[in-house]
Amino acid sequence: MKFIKFLFVGIFFGIVLVKSEAVSWYRIYEMFKFQSFHMYGIIGSAVFIGIVGIFLMKKYKVNSLDGKPINIPSKEKSFIRYIVGGIIFGLGWALAGACPGPMYILLGAGFYAMFILIFAAMIGTFIYGLLRTKLPH
Repeated sequence: MKFIKFLFVGIFFGIVLVKSEAVSWYRIYEMFKFQSFHMYGIIGSAVFIGIVGIFLMKKYKVNSLDGKPINIPSKEKSFIRYIVGGIIFGLGWALAGACPGPMYILLGAGFYAMFILIFAAMIGTFIYGLLRTKLPH
């Protein structure tokens, strides 16, 4: 019963993404062809709000809802891994027309072809789990 708040936040997030057309395949297609600012505006706004939020959380030492201190580790890893991971993520996003979060939103909106993408994502995650110890991190 305590997880009901997460369900409502997820539903609200899904509604916002659908209404802002952030899950629209056409908008994603426009973004990857550099034909529209729409998606870049949404992503840029989210990044800006995230930066301000993290800054304020660090400044005022905000605690989690459970009352525990929030620990944000410093970035000590190589920047290259973020570039490579971003390229892989972007290629998958461009090929599928949806990133992992919106796949579930699109499924809920009645796009049942998303079952195939969700299944493929689960297989990919399973394979990564098997190969994780052999991959460079």
